[in-house]
Amino acid sequence: MEWEETSNHTVDPEVRAYVYSLVSALGGKGADEDGRYVLGDEALACLKDLKKWLKLYDEKANRLDVARCLAEANLVEGDLLEILAAWPAAATDDRLKSKMALACIELLVPLTWPIEKNDAQMTVNHHRHVPYLQLAQASYKRAILGHESGAILRTAVRTGLHSIALPLGERTSRDEGIIKLLLYFFRNVAMIAPRHNTPMEEKEGEVSRSSTIEAFHRQDVLALLLTISSNIGEDFNTQDTVIMEVLFHLVKGVDVERLFMDKKQLSDRSNDELKALLAQEANMHRSYAKNAPTRHNRFGTMIWVQRDGAGRHSTVSGQDILKDSQKTLSKMDQTKKWNKPKQRSKDDEPALDRFDMPVPLTESARIHLRSFVEEFLDSSFNPVFNHVRRAIEREADRLLESHKQQFFYLVSWFLEAERVRRRQQAGGRCQDKKIVETFEPDSFGLIASVLIQEFFVLLNRFMQNALDLKVWREVQASMRCFTQILLILQDMAESPLEEDQEIAENTQNRIFYEETTHDRIIAILRGYKDQGFGYLDQCTKLTHVFLRMLERYSRENVDLQIRSKRRARKTTKLEAIRTVEDIEDEDQASEMEDIREAERVSKERRFDFTRFSTKFMSQACIDTFVTFTRFYNDLTPEQLKRAHRFFYRVAYKQNQSVMIFRLDIIALLNKIIKGPEGLDPRNPTFREWDELVRQIIKKLIRKLDQRPELVVELLFSKIPSTTFYLEYGYEKQTSASRARPPAPLEVRGSMTLDEQIGVVVAVLYDDHMDYIQWVGNTLLKAADERQSWEAEGAARQFEFQSPQVEDGEQVPDQPATSKAPSIVLVSTNEEIRIAMFKDAKLRLLMTLSGFERLGDEEEPNATWIIPSTLTSAQLRHRHDVIERHRRDPKLQYGEDDPISAEAMLRRKPTEQQRRADYDDDSDGDGIVSDGQGEEEFLFPAGGPTNTVDPRKSALDALKKRRRKWGIGGDQEGGIDDETREARRKARAEADLQRRRGIKSAQFVRDSDDESDEERDKEFFAKEEARRKGQKERVAEALRAGRAVGKLEGEKAKPTLTGGKKRKQTAARKGQAKKIRASSELSDADDDSNTQDTSSPPPMRPMSNSSDSEEDDGTPLSSPPQLAPKKRSAHVETSEAVAPSSQSDSGGKLSELALNDGGGGVEEKLVAVTGRRARAAVFDDSDND
Repeated sequence: MEWEETSNHTVDPEVRAYVYSLVSALGGKGADEDGRYVLGDEALACLKDLKKWLKLYDEKANRLDVARCLAEANLVEGDLLEILAAWPAAATDDRLKSKMALACIELLVPLTWPIEKNDAQMTVNHHRHVPYLQLAQASYKRAILGHESGAILRTAVRTGLHSIALPLGERTSRDEGIIKLLLYFFRNVAMIAPRHNTPMEEKEGEVSRSSTIEAFHRQDVLALLLTISSNIGEDFNTQDTVIMEVLFHLVKGVDVERLFMDKKQLSDRSNDELKALLAQEANMHRSYAKNAPTRHNRFGTMIWVQRDGAGRHSTVSGQDILKDSQKTLSKMDQTKKWNKPKQRSKDDEPALDRFDMPVPLTESARIHLRSFVEEFLDSSFNPVFNHVRRAIEREADRLLESHKQQFFYLVSWFLEAERVRRRQQAGGRCQDKKIVETFEPDSFGLIASVLIQEFFVLLNRFMQNALDLKVWREVQASMRCFTQILLILQDMAESPLEEDQEIAENTQNRIFYEETTHDRIIAILRGYKDQGFGYLDQCTKLTHVFLRMLERYSRENVDLQIRSKRRARKTTKLEAIRTVEDIEDEDQASEMEDIREAERVSKERRFDFTRFSTKFMSQACIDTFVTFTRFYNDLTPEQLKRAHRFFYRVAYKQNQSVMIFRLDIIALLNKIIKGPEGLDPRNPTFREWDELVRQIIKKLIRKLDQRPELVVELLFSKIPSTTFYLEYGYEKQTSASRARPPAPLEVRGSMTLDEQIGVVVAVLYDDHMDYIQWVGNTLLKAADERQSWEAEGAARQFEFQSPQVEDGEQVPDQPATSKAPSIVLVSTNEEIRIAMFKDAKLRLLMTLSGFERLGDEEEPNATWIIPSTLTSAQLRHRHDVIERHRRDPKLQYGEDDPISAEAMLRRKPTEQQRRADYDDDSDGDGIVSDGQGEEEFLFPAGGPTNTVDPRKSALDALKKRRRKWGIGGDQEGGIDDETREARRKARAEADLQRRRGIKSAQFVRDSDDESDEERDKEFFAKEEARRKGQKERVAEALRAGRAVGKLEGEKAKPTLTGGKKRKQTAARKGQAKKIRASSELSDADDDSNTQDTSSPPPMRPMSNSSDSEEDDGTPLSSPPQLAPKKRSAHVETSEAVAPSSQSDSGGKLSELALNDGGGGVEEKLVAVTGRRARAAVFDDSDND
């Protein structure tokens, strides 16, 4: 009795009674009705009540009691399926039958709904009911698929045909619900699979994938799915996800290659697989026979092996250890191997969503599924997946977490199906020559919806999010999809249609353009740990395909550019606050913040495949392929070839064979070829592996001879520095980057010092208040220290000025007032010490506060001081300014268009020192004096408006000679230094004023002058008159010179000693002066010339020295009393040679004019006429 109470209390007795009474009132079979099912009087009401019980009790209370009671009462097989089977196909207008069938479907959907609960959601009630209900659902599926009427699914289709036939605009919500209910029923039937951890009473094949596909085909379910799929987006909008789920559970795990094989190919494939299995079994027997037990094995054997070290032994048992020492050591190594305890895998993913388990199909199911897949590719691929992609992009409410994974898996599966179908069609066409002649290639437009940019954006985002969240099943689905897209693009590039080739070229360019895609592939390969063999297979396949296609594409496109991204400059906090304040909606504000955080700065650079492929040479990537290769006995030839190509790339293409030189990798490679349990020699890839392993072993032996250190490094993984040393024999030289100071800042505009300090304090107010407090405290301490020093200095000064001195005591000398010592800044805070070098804003605040930095600008540990020039009052004032702005910071400046305080800062322009052209040998080490360079003139000094008079240059030369010989100055002692310095400053000030007044004609001119014809005529007329006047003056001067020569010729003959040399010198100097004067002379009038002759030049003192630099005209060695005769002689000579050359006459006239020795009125006349003649000759030469 106790046992019955316990069994009955698995479900509440009251609930069980209510449910059983409803099931009994529903109907049943009777003997008087010939075994037909008879409905009860209130059958429809009973079905509705059972539906309410399921919804209100099980779903809301999170219990499974009602479902358990219905399973025990055999409601599905005994009642619901009988009611559906009782609706004949001809009675389409029977409303009661139709309502009863729809009510049965409404009950079948929740009863067959898959139970997916993880350990965190399971309760005691769930643990009690779930195993029983899983077995019940399998029996439901078996009964639905194998009912004796064979029309359960077709009857379900009939319940929804009326709603499906209605146009989209005429359907009601009830019609949409019926369609969705019908599709969910098909989904549940396809989804139910036998559990591996639950016993099956009947044959498992009755609920297998093959039986499901055959039943769907026989009862027109596949035709209904094709009809709805081809009209997705037109007549059906919300049914896309349910259709996708049905497709996923129909095709997951199905081998596409076998699906599209014909009977002969499938037979050959089966025979090859059988031969491979037999060969593998023979290989196992062969390896076992080497160590097979003998008739003496019943005698136990145990030996001990002495190990290194005193008293350490290891015992090994078994007769096989007596054959050779290698077997003994290997068996001892097996005992030393640490078998890591396996932890319970935390797999929260539902088992129903796994897609990497292979599923076999029967011949009939394979044919039906192949036909369905071909029709789906031709009519429904683009509508379904394009519509689902848009739903995922806008995050529709009907989407579940598993839908994204199913979407990408289905895309990859159908893309692979399209590739295999095209390959099969191409093989069939090659066998028939008539088809080859009339064949027109098909376009890839049937799958164009997954080759657009929007799909790639969604795929990359999904893959990256799954990788970041470590949802490995989603990463595997996205990897599979990306791999198939790359293979489709490879087939499109080989297509005979130019349109397909162009699409493939553009799509590959978009994929390979993003550097983030390259980095993601590397991260996936490097991040493998223990995600399972399916994940391992997909990541190695993706890496293999991506590397091969990228290598070929980069070889064809030499100038391939890729875009690398880096984080943009962080937006200031004040700008972010202002932006958020301007946006009233909080959702928009958060969206703007997300966009700002994700904003990136792009930079293009040329792609280098060798550099990129080097990233795959890390130890983590190699370990992933090593793990994959360990399954060499279970890998297909294609998978073995994939691993072989990677190791070949590492060892030879990248010359990184050192990365493979690790003891376990070498042992694995040797085991693959030499055994035991090695690769079958009849494997198609065995010869390639044999050759690769032999070459790697040879390289290892040669490297051991070159680098004996490799013997130790064989035990460990290689880091880059170790790899470089083993490869080249020396350490890699790396130079540590030295920290550089930030660019100096300044405050914009013309602000006072206090206002500038306020700007910097406002900038540092939000993030670095500690910096402001540290500067303020430092100023306060420095002010106290400086004030104490000032007080001490004042006391000492007062003591020396005291008049009270005792008799006989000598008054000490008053010491000179010394400057205050500089205060060295020392910060014990490491953060502030680093900021004193790296933070430009803190450095600006310290500079404005009066701090100075000593030493090199790029020295991180340079000393900051408070100079002695700052008094305690100044330091306190700056401290008060900082405190005032700290308490009340001014964050914005300006009234009409306010800007932030940080916007008031800018980089300080670099000051470039101006150097003169002749400053090559100047001393001073580039230190500019106080007055130097403080004036920046607008115009250069070479283009003033007033032309320099050449007579002024002659007068300056005369003054220079007078200063040299002391004429007109202080004859006793000359001028003192103070007077000379005062004169120098006066001259410098006069020159400064002159340069300030320059208005160069190169920059200041009226644009109207360039086209003023009247002004040009007037100018040329004046020039012509000026030339005529100059010619007349030259002629008059020449006549006056001849008259003077005749008067003096009788009195004294000119001394011609050294005359030839002097004539040549005078001619050269005259030519040089002609060149200089041509750029400086102006039209000096007669008045200025007359005024210049009013003061005769003083007599030159006699001297025996000759200085051509001091006297540009006559040599000083000539006696002064002969000067007038020389002049007359020179005039006669110039007159004699004047007709032959104007340049000679110019040279002699210049000598005549500048020879200012002693003389009377004749000398004055000759000097004046000589100057006029020289100017006239120069002007005439320019005119010529």
